[in-house]
Amino acid sequence: MKHYLIAAVLCCTAAPALAQEEAPPKPITVSGNVALVSDYRFRGVSQSDKGMAIQGGITVSHESGLYIGTWGSNLAGWGTFGGANMELDLIAGYKKELSDGLAVDVGVTWYMYPSGADKTDFAEPYVKLSSSIGPVSMLAGVAYAPRQEALGNWSNTPRSRPGDKQDNLYLWADASTGVPGTPITLKAHLGGSRGNPGLGPNGTSVAPTGRYLDWSLGADAAVGPLTLGIAYVDTNISKADAAYIQPNFSRVKDGSSIADGAVIFSVSAAF
Repeated sequence: MKHYLIAAVLCCTAAPALAQEEAPPKPITVSGNVALVSDYRFRGVSQSDKGMAIQGGITVSHESGLYIGTWGSNLAGWGTFGGANMELDLIAGYKKELSDGLAVDVGVTWYMYPSGADKTDFAEPYVKLSSSIGPVSMLAGVAYAPRQEALGNWSNTPRSRPGDKQDNLYLWADASTGVPGTPITLKAHLGGSRGNPGLGPNGTSVAPTGRYLDWSLGADAAVGPLTLGIAYVDTNISKADAAYIQPNFSRVKDGSSIADGAVIFSVSAAF
């Protein structure tokens, strides 16, 4: 989602009268996106009760590599995140190209849940490496949320207690490639969470069962100014683990898990 300037090269011809000066690069660029998804899945787990979500973000980038941004989405609003109906993330970081095709991105995300109960917001620093091999783009990342109350184990177990603080580690890898002669991009994702074994004081968690894997396979198609997407998303969270942390981890309507496999559709636009 981060966009960065590529320095413009000024080419001069032998005849001054024919030379055309290019506009100097802007030190600051603004980019954004908006999307409609059939289900908001965060690391494989539905945050919208398997319902549709409207999402959008905006990023301000400096030519030095520094950037700040924000991203938001509606939520289920039925008990998790202290009853908040919205997630609003604040993001800041620095991205630098190390060599041709290899870049590092270091930053932090502050997850906020406006109008929710206290102790729901938490911070998560991250490091990402991106590269390309031929037509394949790859990204590997690590995100570590240090010990904080929003991730504490406050579930109904003898070990849980108010004020408990837990941390969380998330490792992931993404890959994508375009299909020659078509507007289609194929993509794949694999992630692993290890951290707090409960749901925090108000249903907040980035690893609601302590340790699990999530993955997805999908494709995007560019159609004019829009991008149409489809992906299969799943986790290895068992029904027993999902039942353990009900009702926060179970769909209110029919009791089904919000971490089981599902086909997700999306339509998005970027500027």
